[in-house]
Amino acid sequence: MSISLQKGQKVSLTKENAGLSNVLIGLGWDEAQRGRGGFFAPKPQPIDCDASAIVLQNGKLMDPSDVVYFGNLQHKSGTIRHMGDNLTGAGEGDDEQILVDLSRVPAEYDRIVIVVNIYEAMKRNQHFGMIENAFIRLVDGKTNREMCKYNLSENYSGMTAMIFGEVYRHNGEWKFNAIGQATNDPGIGALANRYR
Repeated sequence: MSISLQKGQKVSLTKENAGLSNVLIGLGWDEAQRGRGGFFAPKPQPIDCDASAIVLQNGKLMDPSDVVYFGNLQHKSGTIRHMGDNLTGAGEGDDEQILVDLSRVPAEYDRIVIVVNIYEAMKRNQHFGMIENAFIRLVDGKTNREMCKYNLSENYSGMTAMIFGEVYRHNGEWKFNAIGQATNDPGIGALANRYR
């Protein structure tokens, strides 16, 4: 049975799921309906949301290679993989997915922060108020069973990025924290700098 999470809620992944090793982190969103403006107004550009994983040591980003995103699809340890970029958010289910092999994440890494930003948000004049049905979910990679899901239902108008949640190691077990913090960061570089 999947747990529906609220903002700030934490859930143990490995304690309640004995033998859990591989986790699929699915992120999804839909573009809200937008008016065209006028007869001669250009068609609005699709909103391109990008999911990324920022891999931390003692809560800090130690190296740029510890950011897994559309430009660096696999962590150097081989334990975290981004499954590819979705440029429009079209379609049902997950728009982007990140796979994590919890059993093999090197011991020096204690936290994996999952973030989403709108590609070229400032240039395209786009923000999260133009997005709806956003969610993050964690799925057991072995059984394909959804363990928990966090739906972001607040209005994030004017915000260009989001810290969705984090998978972290505590007392030898992996846990998930639903964060849902919107930011005005213009891209993944600025989001990553929050953890330096």
